[in-house]
Amino acid sequence: MTRIVAGSAGGRRLKVPPKGTRPTSERVREALFSSLESLMDLDGANVLDLYAGSGALGFEALSRGAGRATFVEADKRAADVLKGNAQELGFKNTTIANRSAEAFVLTEGDAFDVVFADPPYATTDDELAKVLRGIVPRLTADAVLIVERASRSAEPAWPNSVESLRAKRYGDTAVYWGQVRSDG
Repeated sequence: MTRIVAGSAGGRRLKVPPKGTRPTSERVREALFSSLESLMDLDGANVLDLYAGSGALGFEALSRGAGRATFVEADKRAADVLKGNAQELGFKNTTIANRSAEAFVLTEGDAFDVVFADPPYATTDDELAKVLRGIVPRLTADAVLIVERASRSAEPAWPNSVESLRAKRYGDTAVYWGQVRSDG
């Protein structure tokens, strides 16, 4: 069972796609958002949830005050679950893009304050690096990027304009933090 940890939708359940996704655990989301909220105020933030799956990260951000969330999910069944979760939770400030992260970052659109990227563990380091480079033009001045990977994976290859902030391991999961550099 996947639930929203805190905020306006705290305790509410999320449906999870039948297969092919691994929702971020409550323990990891709780720690991740505690750290995120110490870095920035989520109120009104524009959030991007790449490789969204059930949308647990984006919906958690909305529950905690983010102003808008865009969910990007290539799998049609998972995108349908995302739409259902948004409707069930009553979040109208969402956009669901049923396409690959690689295709999404090549489009123009809103600027994001927070980016969550939780790619399938099979995603190569090069594929992830390409997506991270692609999203840079759509980041706000102090945007925070949070990448979830298998703990055996290397730290993401951050684009030149993003500095590595920290890394934290939670069992089989590692969470990497980056932030747009103030110099650039």
